[in-house]
Amino acid sequence: MSSPPRPVTTLDKPAVLAGLFEVWRNLDTLVSGFGDEQWQAQTSLPGWSVHDVVAHIWGTESMLQGVDTPEADLDVSTLEHVRNDIGVLNERWVRRMRSVPPAELLERFRATTADRRKALSDMSNSAWNEVTATPAGPDSYGRFMRVRVFDCWMHEHDIRDAVGRPAGTSELVGPASELALDEMAASMGFVVGKLGGAPDGARVSIELAGPLGRTINVAVEGRGRVVDDFGDADPTTTIRLDALLFSRLAGGRVPLAQHADAVSYGGDEAVGRRIVEHLNYVI
Repeated sequence: MSSPPRPVTTLDKPAVLAGLFEVWRNLDTLVSGFGDEQWQAQTSLPGWSVHDVVAHIWGTESMLQGVDTPEADLDVSTLEHVRNDIGVLNERWVRRMRSVPPAELLERFRATTADRRKALSDMSNSAWNEVTATPAGPDSYGRFMRVRVFDCWMHEHDIRDAVGRPAGTSELVGPASELALDEMAASMGFVVGKLGGAPDGARVSIELAGPLGRTINVAVEGRGRVVDDFGDADPTTTIRLDALLFSRLAGGRVPLAQHADAVSYGGDEAVGRRIVEHLNYVI
């Protein structure tokens, strides 16, 4: 018996575009004053500098504008940090741009994101809701753009970590952060039920603290499913940590061992610890 088709995610176009355009502005502002040392600073992404991260973002948006992915100077699939087909495409853009000076790369980023702003703003609602291939599987183009918000937002913080400029509250709170966490929350059923192996009947609350605080509830009934609440029942496991730390762990950007004391548990602690140990789901 085949599984029922996955529901299509319908998202408000102006809201998603507000977040996407915001994170592009934030990235522009962040790197505009960088010197050569900051552009070449190594990020938590293996093999990638700040320059490489900006080149990756620019390359992805260029591809979405119809530009062909460039060839590379070697078989990038053989590189240790390239683990899948998406990684191959990303690496080809990054390697092609390494000889481009930062000022020129930034100008290309600005020009391409300006083109993308116009194309996305002019897109019809029917095209926005049309099912397409996304990094999260077949879903609406709007969902794809929320994934883009998440990706760009994660990379903003990759850059901030690399140069020692963590976001203050005013830089952290906004549409991009909310949408990025919405996208992560959508994957928590899979993380809790599949990766974390929470048992059938488990009710897991992930309580995120700080300026981006929220609670993500997952009920496991055959498989994990994100729910608004558990009705009259209490959670069987509670996990508490800062929202930004949650995003860095989910993205595999920081090792859990260095932040274990920043995570607390309630209820079935063994289940909670197993979930957190498998929180890194990002490809």
